[in-house]
Amino acid sequence: MTSANPTRVIAIARSWLGTPYHDQASLRGVGCDCLGLARGIWRDVVGPEPFPIPPYSRDWGETGPREVLAEGARSMMVEESPAEAGPGALVLFRMKPRAIAKHVGILTGPDTFLHAYERLGVIEEPLTQFWRRRIAFAFLFPQR
Repeated sequence: MTSANPTRVIAIARSWLGTPYHDQASLRGVGCDCLGLARGIWRDVVGPEPFPIPPYSRDWGETGPREVLAEGARSMMVEESPAEAGPGALVLFRMKPRAIAKHVGILTGPDTFLHAYERLGVIEEPLTQFWRRRIAFAFLFPQR
């Protein structure tokens, strides 16, 4: 599977900047959460979503036997090592020890990323150590 051009992925991701936060939504300029942002980028980069997303909890501390987000991404995207992830990669964050990965962002540079954050909407910010050490998985969007 060939990966999409990272410059294109980043340009599309940045077109979502300023979109308000709205749980389980995925409409540029109207509202989205972090997964909705990734879904919207997918639609612009790859095409129609391959399957409907069932309702999900907002609990970043959720534990469980399965990495549901990672499994879904793995079935459609090119997985890479988080240490190797570069601009254009979709990264999944594990926000609490022993919790499953529940937050999604897009790397926009070696030290920046874009994500949808409650109360702030879609923002681009520094990839500080706080965020960097929480990256659990990394994936590349496939080329259409």
